[in-house]
Amino acid sequence: MTHTRLDPPGLRPGVPVVGQEAPDFELVNQFGEPVRLSELRGRNVVVVFYPFAFSGICTGELCEIRDNLGIFEHADATVLGVSVDSKFALRAYADKEGYEFDLLADFWPHGEVAEKYGVFDAATGMSLRGTFIIDAAGIIRYVVVNPRGQARDLAEYREALSALGQA
Repeated sequence: MTHTRLDPPGLRPGVPVVGQEAPDFELVNQFGEPVRLSELRGRNVVVVFYPFAFSGICTGELCEIRDNLGIFEHADATVLGVSVDSKFALRAYADKEGYEFDLLADFWPHGEVAEKYGVFDAATGMSLRGTFIIDAAGIIRYVVVNPRGQARDLAEYREALSALGQA
């Protein structure tokens, strides 16, 4: 499956496209441990950019991932949540919500990784709701950037991850 949806269409220059190698990055997780995307080769990876920890829609989306983590595990996929929050805020957020996947701090340089993925909004200083599903070889297989205020659809993740298993 190759799926790219950008809302509104064509307004996000710099967003990597399906079939492109995922830009590599290294960020610290909520425990201060470095996580490098390229070191996860051999597994599928779901990179979920979200605006801020503790915000309503973001919490709903990440709790839905938490509550359905089996979908990702079944697809041999590692989930990485990325926001511009500090590792300290992310640790408190993960503890409060019971997230058992890595939350990565794109804190400093502020939004640098979100910028690499074309989902940093410099006017507000936050990431947009961008999702990138990357196959075990490091190739982007699914991209969606949702408009502000619109949550992502878990069914789309399920479909994209299922297609990876059929490739």
